[in-house]
Amino acid sequence: MSESIRLKEPYLLARCCTPGTDQPITGYYSYDNTIKVHRTGCPNLNTTDQERLIALVWEDILAGEVFSPGDDYATLDDTDFAILKLHRDYGIDYSLKVARMLNLDKEDTFARHRKLRDLGLLERVEPLIVRYRKGIVDNKWIKHRNHTYYDLTDRGSAYLDHFLKS
Repeated sequence: MSESIRLKEPYLLARCCTPGTDQPITGYYSYDNTIKVHRTGCPNLNTTDQERLIALVWEDILAGEVFSPGDDYATLDDTDFAILKLHRDYGIDYSLKVARMLNLDKEDTFARHRKLRDLGLLERVEPLIVRYRKGIVDNKWIKHRNHTYYDLTDRGSAYLDHFLKS
């Protein structure tokens, strides 16, 4: 049962008692800066420095599901990820500006923005007031002009994170 338990860092399952998610747990803050997760009542906890014991609940220490991108991930290339990264770094922007910033063909950039939007990795921003690019002018807002502005979605951010880690 314990082999399938995934914990957030810095938690590790103690080997001496191998607690299960249906059992109450106690943590021991180890000298190697990890927290060993024991079954509450584990005999080994009686021989430890009691000041290093931590009350734990499973909900706080279980890691979320491992992200796995869909089949559409294989349709993306380095340029697509460069566009996603630009949107993460600079926020809302439009195709012509992205093309200039990444030194890309403007028609190709329009097509890529459409593709990334169709995949749910970017979303179109409604024509209101948008914040000016980060790092260019602080705290300036501009009226949405005759461009189609795009912003990174949560899914796009997850795909980008997956790409950057590989």
